[in-house]
Amino acid sequence: MCGIFGIIARNARIPEGVLDRATQSLAHRGPDDSGTILLTDASGAPTEIGLGNRRLAILDLSPLAHQPMHDPKTDNWIVYNGELYNFDEVRRELEQAGQEFISHSDTEVLLHAYAHWGEACLEKFRGMFAFAIWDAQRHRLFLARDAMGIKPLYFAETDPYFLFASEVRTLLGTGLVPRKVDHAGLVNYLSFGSAYDPLTLIEGVHALPAGHMMTWHDGTAQQSCYWDLVDRPDNDHAELPSSEEKGVVQQLRPLLEESVRLQLVSDVPVGVFLSGGIDSSALVSILSRGGVTPSTFSIVFREAEFSEAQYSRIVASQFHTDHHEISVSQNDVLSSIPEALGAMDLPTMDGVNTFFVSREARKAGVKVALSGLGGDEVFGGYSSFRTVPHLERFVRTWSTFPRIVRSPLASVFSALAPPSDQKNKLVSLARDGSTAHPYFLSRMLFTPAQRELLFPACHPALQVASASQESAARHATTLDPINRVSYLESRCYMLNTLLRDADFMSMSQGLEVRVPLIDHLLAKTVLALPGRWKLNHTPKKLLVEALAGSLPDEIVHRPKRGFTLPFDHWMREELRAEIEPVLNAKRIEDGPLGGMLKGSETSRAWGDFLRRRISWSRPWSLYVLQRWCELNSVSA
Repeated sequence: MCGIFGIIARNARIPEGVLDRATQSLAHRGPDDSGTILLTDASGAPTEIGLGNRRLAILDLSPLAHQPMHDPKTDNWIVYNGELYNFDEVRRELEQAGQEFISHSDTEVLLHAYAHWGEACLEKFRGMFAFAIWDAQRHRLFLARDAMGIKPLYFAETDPYFLFASEVRTLLGTGLVPRKVDHAGLVNYLSFGSAYDPLTLIEGVHALPAGHMMTWHDGTAQQSCYWDLVDRPDNDHAELPSSEEKGVVQQLRPLLEESVRLQLVSDVPVGVFLSGGIDSSALVSILSRGGVTPSTFSIVFREAEFSEAQYSRIVASQFHTDHHEISVSQNDVLSSIPEALGAMDLPTMDGVNTFFVSREARKAGVKVALSGLGGDEVFGGYSSFRTVPHLERFVRTWSTFPRIVRSPLASVFSALAPPSDQKNKLVSLARDGSTAHPYFLSRMLFTPAQRELLFPACHPALQVASASQESAARHATTLDPINRVSYLESRCYMLNTLLRDADFMSMSQGLEVRVPLIDHLLAKTVLALPGRWKLNHTPKKLLVEALAGSLPDEIVHRPKRGFTLPFDHWMREELRAEIEPVLNAKRIEDGPLGGMLKGSETSRAWGDFLRRRISWSRPWSLYVLQRWCELNSVSA
C-alpha cells in the first residue's frame, strides 16, 4: 500500500523540486520508504518522465520491494499503490512461462505480468490497485485502477505536463494545477455530499474511473473500460426458479471464504474492524471457521447511549477472537474533528467516523484491517432496496398523467403535506422528474430547487455533472429493481463516498483497509442472482444463509446502526460555536466560494437545522465544503 505520483513533460523539463515535493506530500500514505526516478525519452518529442512513491510495507518488507521498481529486461518502471491478493498464483504462472523474480513482492509480479501479457494482465488480478508503468519500448505511460474502485487515481493535463497521483492535494501542491473549483464537481457535491467520478471539486483534475485503464503517448491520453459489474445485455439468473435458491446460496459460501482468505495475505499482522453488525461479524465467522483466530478491534464509547459494545462482545465471545476494545469518549471524537478535516483529500459529508476508527486502530498497533464495507451494497442492507422500487413505480404511474397537471398536483401536495426532507424530494420528483433515476433522489442532499438557490450559476454545469449518474442508470437498465439498486449503490454512493473516504482517512494514519465483501468476482456473482432472493424478514438474507446459521440471532436481528456519531446533538451544542460562524453569510460571500455559493442560503440552511426543519447533514456538508476550501486555498 502506497502513495504514487508521476509527471510527464513533453518538449519541456520537469520543474525543479516538483517530483520530490509531490512525493513527500504523500508521506502519510507510505511512512516506511520513499523513492523517485527521473527518466528521459528521445524517441519523438524530447520527454522527461518523473515517478515517485511513498511505501507502506505490507508484502516483502525488504529493500528488494523498493519503488519505483525497474524491470531490467524490458526497461519498464512501475509505481504502484495497492495489494494483489492472488499474486502468488499469478507469480507461479509467470515462472512457468520463464519469468524470473528477485523479490517476494506483488509489485514485481505486477511489473512482470504487464511485460508478459500487456494490458490483458488486468484480467489476472484480484485485489485493489492503482498503478502506472512507463513502457520503455512503446514509449508510453500505462495506468490502471482496480475493478471496484477501491484505490484512487487522479490525473490532470496542463500543457506541456501530464500528472497523476493518489491524492488530489498532491496535484495541487505541484503548483502546476490551478486551485479552482470545478462547477460540475460542486453541483455533485451539493447534490450528494461528494463529487462523482470522474469529476472532482477541482477544475482540470479528474479521477480515472473504477475498472478503467489509460494510456499516455506522445501527448495524447486515452482511456477505456476493462471491467464492469454489468457487462451482459440480460441477467442470466433472473428467471431461476426459487427451488434452485438453496443450491446457489451454498455456492456463495466458498466464494466468500476464498475472498476473505485471499485478503489475509500479508507479512504484517491483519486485524478485523468489528462493529457487531452482520458484515463485520460475517468476516469473523468465516475466519474462525477456516481455523484462523483473528484479532478484532472495536471502538467502545464510554457514554452508554453511544456504545454498542454488547454486540461486538457477543461475536468475539462466540468465535473466541483476540478481542481489543478501544475505549473513547465523546470529547475524544469532538477534539479530533479538526484533524479529520485536515485529512480530507476531497470534501465529504461523511468520513469523520472512518478517520477516528482508523486513527485509534493504528494507535493500537494495527497496520492492516479487514472491513465489512460493501456488505450493504452487495447483499441488500439499505432501506433504499425497499424504497427505490416503490419510487420507480410512482414515476411510472405519475408519467401517465398529462404534463400540464403534474406541476399543479405537486404544488397541492407540497402545500398540504407536513414539512420534511422526504416531502421536498417527492415534490421535486413530481414537478420535473429530471433526476436520472429515482435512486439518486433517495441519496440526494439538496434537491435541484434547493441547489439552485445555493448555487445560482449551476445551470451550465448540470449536463456535465449528471453524466456519470445517467451512465450508471443506463448500465442498470436491464437489471431487476433490487439488483438495479445494488448496482447504483455500488457505483455511486459506495464508490464516491464510502471507498474514497475509507482510503484517504485510513491512509492519513498509515493504515491499510481491505474490503473482502466487494471482491469483484464475489460482487458480480451476487449481482447476477435474482433480486427477489435477497430481501425478506432476514437482513442481508443471502449473506446470512451462506454462513449456514453461524451468526448469533442477536447480531442478525439487531437494529441497523453501525458506527454512527451524534452529529445532530453535537451541532446544536458542542460544535455550534465552530460551525455557526463558518456558515455566516458574510464569511461565505467574502470567502473562497464567494460568487458561487449564496451566503444568505447557507445561513438559512443553518437556521432551518436549528429549527429542526432539515437534518444535520446539509449544514454539515456546507461547513465541510467551506473549511476544506479555506484550508486548501481553493476558490471560485
